[in-house]
Amino acid sequence: MNSPFPKNITFKKELKINDQEFKQLRDFIYEKSGIYIGDNRKYLLENRLGNRLKAHNLKSFGEYFYFLRYDAQRNEELTKLFEVITTNETSFFRNPPQIKVFQEQILRDLVKTKKAKGDKRIHVWSAGCSTGEEPYTLSIVLHEAMNYEMSSWKIKISAHDLSNAVLSAAKRGIYSHYALRSTPPEIVKKYFLEESPGMFRVQDKVKELVHFGQINLSDRFQLKKVERSDVIFCRNVIIYFDEDMKKNVINSFYDNLLPGGYMFIGHSESLHNISRAFKPMHYPGSIVYLKEK
Repeated sequence: MNSPFPKNITFKKELKINDQEFKQLRDFIYEKSGIYIGDNRKYLLENRLGNRLKAHNLKSFGEYFYFLRYDAQRNEELTKLFEVITTNETSFFRNPPQIKVFQEQILRDLVKTKKAKGDKRIHVWSAGCSTGEEPYTLSIVLHEAMNYEMSSWKIKISAHDLSNAVLSAAKRGIYSHYALRSTPPEIVKKYFLEESPGMFRVQDKVKELVHFGQINLSDRFQLKKVERSDVIFCRNVIIYFDEDMKKNVINSFYDNLLPGGYMFIGHSESLHNISRAFKPMHYPGSIVYLKEK
């Protein structure tokens, strides 16, 4: 039977990662970022790193590992590696029950406590902020909750991520209609400007509260330099860490929080077997972790 394809066409075989290459790259990624990739996720490295091999005209994942360890461009490539192995799917007002609890319960109690002490400073830390939807959501919530009192308070949101590429996108502050799919229409109208059909820019008053920076959550020295926080959001991040790394990161968050501070993690995540230092506070559709005084 004749082939339907011309004889001069050849098909490039997709690169496969062997067990030794997988172990080398998996251990290297863990060493550099704290992200642990289980044995059952070999396909993830194969799929996500394939284009990086092609970009450098490398013939195997072993060559790519050697490149990451010894090439003159290894630091630049490490940034690219972080970009492709981290998942950045997010949206504004993601997980509405958590955002509602933050606005109607946590923020209200925090402001009341601060006022009683004569302390008009609030610091919120978005650890693992991706392309900026979470910290900008928190800024909008703070504007809504504080309203006319905003000008008399010193409010700061620190937003960190491992990938400089997503941080660049976050600083631009331009989003598609899809990123706003969970956002109430009245909020879109109030806090966004339509840049072009289907694209929206965050207003400057929202941006002003947010300060972006690169951070590696596996580096305890970096974490110690973050200003102490009243509230920490670290949602859907620790799922990528192994048990030891989770404990180290959560302990660092505990040390960072001021007494009486709160921590939010992903709604499907849990501190069970990770830390007993926090007091879990149960609200409808959400658990918030309190650092008691």
